[in-house]
Amino acid sequence: MKQSISVEATLLYQQASIIADNILQDNVRPDPEAEIPADFQNEFFAFLGRINGHLMEDKDNFFGYFLFQMTKSIRFDLASPTGVNFKGTRYQIYFNPLLFLTLSPEQMESTIKHEILHIVSLHLIRAKELRENYSKQAITLAMDVVVNTYLDHLPPFSTTLEWVNTNFSLLLKPFESLEYYVDKIQTALDIRTENKNLPEPESDADETVAVSYNPITTHELWDESDPVDDETLKKFTEKYVDASSKGDLSNYLESMIKALKDNKDSLPWHWYLKKLIGSVTSSWKRTPMRRNRRQPDRLDLPGKLRSHTAKILVGLDISGSITDAEFRQAIGEVLQLVRCYDHEIIVTECDDQIRRTYRIRDLEDVKGRLDIRGGTAYSPVFDYANTQNIDLLVYFTDGKGEEKLQTSPRGYKVLWVLSGHGETLSLKNPYGLVKRLAKLPDYDPSLDFDDVRGGGFSMANQEHTSKL
Repeated sequence: MKQSISVEATLLYQQASIIADNILQDNVRPDPEAEIPADFQNEFFAFLGRINGHLMEDKDNFFGYFLFQMTKSIRFDLASPTGVNFKGTRYQIYFNPLLFLTLSPEQMESTIKHEILHIVSLHLIRAKELRENYSKQAITLAMDVVVNTYLDHLPPFSTTLEWVNTNFSLLLKPFESLEYYVDKIQTALDIRTENKNLPEPESDADETVAVSYNPITTHELWDESDPVDDETLKKFTEKYVDASSKGDLSNYLESMIKALKDNKDSLPWHWYLKKLIGSVTSSWKRTPMRRNRRQPDRLDLPGKLRSHTAKILVGLDISGSITDAEFRQAIGEVLQLVRCYDHEIIVTECDDQIRRTYRIRDLEDVKGRLDIRGGTAYSPVFDYANTQNIDLLVYFTDGKGEEKLQTSPRGYKVLWVLSGHGETLSLKNPYGLVKRLAKLPDYDPSLDFDDVRGGGFSMANQEHTSKL
């Protein structure tokens, strides 16, 4: 069967090349599919039907049943073998015959699985939120690292963990979260460029025919998706998943599906905190321990290090349901994030009024909660914050309090963190981000995957999916 598929692919590729030549001669493409002959489309989709049938017969038949539900289209301008987006009420998968038909049958199946894993991992949603703080290049590479870790028989141009580690001089671990990879890759990209405001790499999105793979544009089709809120998209994804789960699932698929159904929000609270801390006032200081980046051969010229200052006020609602253990865990996250910064942290305990304030430098400085339980008011903390010249206010609460602040924040950012028992914040206008607190999973070194085969996966290791 594989041999017959390869022969059929070769014949189809010859037809696709003629069609591509005609498109290039016209150099006008008002509709991506308008100039594709119906006969070729019928033959190509019949060919895909054979691929789909083989996937349904595979031990991981989940992918075959998932693909069966998707709308299929041809796009010669797509700079990757496959791509996906969401149109109407269905996921749509696109194929560039010039890139797809040159692959082996096993590689064809892997590219299809690649797109489906993006969907199941909610990357279409998670990427949208990440764009607020990370470059398109970092997000694209990180997403591909996550899904390709679970796949065998990848095309040679695929973005893998090994490729990223080699090209960016990193030591990234397998089976980490999307957010972990995008942050590490972005840091590496920033080191490569002295000016972080450089424009994004040029895309070939305007080309009528794409004849080579471009890792930067592989997910641009997602921007063509129909407008739909995140919750609705999650529900549609769950329906696709439920309809595709016909047999036994691999451990990694079970893990992804569980994360999909348990997921409330896309990013954990501490990722927002990290970005907020990173945006506070910064300056440069000279150091002889680093070479001058503009003139690295001049050993007499000192280099520069970024010196951050961060004054953070941590508000604690002592009338709420957040436990001492939850608060200590959260403060531990705060301290971990500011360890490389010059920082000052003030804890303010408040119910309907401020009961105590104190400064901390490490976790041992955190005091036991005062045994006072009055009502709940947020305004006193904001009154105090407005007098302290702070950079950031992080407020831990169960969310049950005022509907309107009596005073608004002045010159600082605000992050509300709801305890595991709180679902919503009572304030109509919170003046900042509202996220939920959840215990973060601990890294277990015993789960390290020692035998990483080129793009393979382990049943004992899955992506650490972050939850709020």
